[in-house]
Amino acid sequence: MIAQNLELIKLKITENTSLIAVSKTKPIESINEAYQAGQRIFGENKAQEMSAKHQALPNDIEWHMIGHLQSNKVKYIAPFVALIHSVDSLDLLKEINKQALKNNRIIPILLQFHIAEEESKFGLSLEESEVILSSTDFSAMKNIEVCGVMGMATFSDRPEQIRKEFQNLKSIFSTIKNHFFMENLNFKEISMGMSGDFQIAMEEGSTMVRVGSSIFGGR
Repeated sequence: MIAQNLELIKLKITENTSLIAVSKTKPIESINEAYQAGQRIFGENKAQEMSAKHQALPNDIEWHMIGHLQSNKVKYIAPFVALIHSVDSLDLLKEINKQALKNNRIIPILLQFHIAEEESKFGLSLEESEVILSSTDFSAMKNIEVCGVMGMATFSDRPEQIRKEFQNLKSIFSTIKNHFFMENLNFKEISMGMSGDFQIAMEEGSTMVRVGSSIFGGR
């Protein structure tokens, strides 16, 4: 079933968009089934769970941290994580940089922005991100690479609202690109869109969609 679901999703995904299979809470067997069907990028939201799965599964998997990440959990994923989508504070950036240095690597990250109406969602405002990116603390960090932005739309059945929020994230991406990363070819990712809204996200410029239930089924 998982293989068939993956095939159907991939038919809908544009060639310049990466599919992150959201495997949080899913057992090793289910992830392995998706792996056997050709999927190589998986997204988790808990550091220790991701670390355990990393050890149990093939080492050519790209693991993406897509959930809210506490600073004291960075050490569990720093040796291997391929991309952290959910960076929403200077303190977290400092800790990622510190753990990356310990592991002798540069960790790619995305800045998470609050674009939804729901208060429960995490994320920076454009102003907060500009303060961080202009700071001497940030310019001293040599072991992280900011590759783009991430955001989650409001959980809504109103496509026009979701579209507006995705347009807002695209606008934030463009502003930051122009102000801070004009010369950086690696600043190119816009991670937005999940099972229910990834097609709208792609229409609005998403380069990464995070799809879980449409691949693995509901909880």
